[in-house]
Amino acid sequence: MQGNNYLSYYKGNIISLFTAIIIAGLSIMMGKNNFFLLLNKDLGSSGDLIFKYTTYLGDGIVWVVFAGCIFIFNRKKWLLTLTAIVVSTIITHYIKGHLITVNPRPISAMPLLSNLIHTINGVELSYSGSFPSGHTTQAFTMYLLLCILVNKKWMVWIGFFLALLVGYTRVYQAQHFPIDVAGGIVVGIITAWISLKAQSWMEKKWQAK
Repeated sequence: MQGNNYLSYYKGNIISLFTAIIIAGLSIMMGKNNFFLLLNKDLGSSGDLIFKYTTYLGDGIVWVVFAGCIFIFNRKKWLLTLTAIVVSTIITHYIKGHLITVNPRPISAMPLLSNLIHTINGVELSYSGSFPSGHTTQAFTMYLLLCILVNKKWMVWIGFFLALLVGYTRVYQAQHFPIDVAGGIVVGIITAWISLKAQSWMEKKWQAK
């Protein structure tokens, strides 16, 4: 795809994969429960308020807004967005429903340590389907696509920070283990790659006409 910022995309992939490896490594070394409890520390009412709402950056409605903006401002990239939505959804739900069937979330996986788990008032907790984090998958997919669609150097780091923030909110809200966030990052990387391949294939078809 001509004119796209592939350098930023490659940098984003490297940073994201490196982060996923670190999170997975710490989860293994410390134990996923201990690492979860470390990141799930209560940061007070301000932390609760911030992380209660910033998690919506990885919510499904943001996909709709994201797709709408792409369609309005860069209509030729509609397949890129559509593929990302479909692929991320299929991979995430396939893993949750078929590959890892025994997949409890923190609140049900740690009944003896439930008194140590910080939760946020008003946030309804889920009890199963922990790996991978769907919100993190979406956040990192959008991040990597924006790296290639927005030709700005700051997108690599600002976008990464926001995507990782979404991942952290899932742990802070006691919805996911850190290892789930790592999984979400990897699925996001795979989704963005497949989406770019689909868009490149479509553009070659258009050029051949």
